[in-house]
Amino acid sequence: MSGLDELLPDVAALGRELAGVGYLADDGLSTALFCAARLPQPILLEGEAGVGKTEAAKALAEVLNTPLLRLQCYEGIDAGEALYEWNYTRQLLAIRLAESRGHALADADMFTEEFLVERPILAALRHAGPRPAVLLVDEVDRADDEFEAFLLEVLADAAVTIPELGTQTAVNPPIAILTSNRTRDLHDALKRRCLYHWIEYPSTDRATEIIRTRAPDAAVSMARHVAEAVARLRTLDVQKAPGIAEAIQWVNALRLLGLDVLDAEAAELTIGSVLKYREDAELVRQRSLGWLVGADA
Repeated sequence: MSGLDELLPDVAALGRELAGVGYLADDGLSTALFCAARLPQPILLEGEAGVGKTEAAKALAEVLNTPLLRLQCYEGIDAGEALYEWNYTRQLLAIRLAESRGHALADADMFTEEFLVERPILAALRHAGPRPAVLLVDEVDRADDEFEAFLLEVLADAAVTIPELGTQTAVNPPIAILTSNRTRDLHDALKRRCLYHWIEYPSTDRATEIIRTRAPDAAVSMARHVAEAVARLRTLDVQKAPGIAEAIQWVNALRLLGLDVLDAEAAELTIGSVLKYREDAELVRQRSLGWLVGADA
């Protein structure tokens, strides 16, 4: 038994547990994660970069006290990189050792558990428990159509076949969390297989609360000023709109420098904590740093 029903009896309990590990989820996200864990069913989390999609998976794994197995997707990723590979260096050493002893190794001797290197998906499927692993498939929108089809099959069957070892069927199917920054549309077949939740940018009040959770030594006034400034940045036509992750980085940079007030001078010194393109920083300077920190009338 996984014990998820006792640990997560309802949505409110999950929300409290997430808050206890420093992740503040609203009711919608708490409900989506609760359903993903208890049904269980894969969930697709979409939203702008920096709104906390990856952190949601990390927090859920921490709440469940279970491994987080993360697969970072990228253009050109294939099934082999997600499932397993054989340790060729170790195989070669075994062959040489056998030869030095006058032994002959058959092919079957070289493709055993001893030489298998698990990648995230296979490791998640083979996790023995007691609770299911959290499988994070991060930025699935960066992968291609072929990998998406493979992923759909794996999620549907909770099993894969290794030719040399046979079919590997999950005893405790993982809680699969897919994230997407929506750089491209995912296929309907994958979306139908998943629960879905869009994570919005938090309100200023909520952002202040989140910042204080991640940077508890920061003054409430500083956290709020940063949250308000980040919200202003999102109204500009910047290449990379800052999320809550950048807001936390900004507060930490200000604290490191011993700055207690977010004024124009402090913003000039630390603008690289929140904006990642030179053009974006210049756009803000043209609009005025006073406007950014709320000093302009």
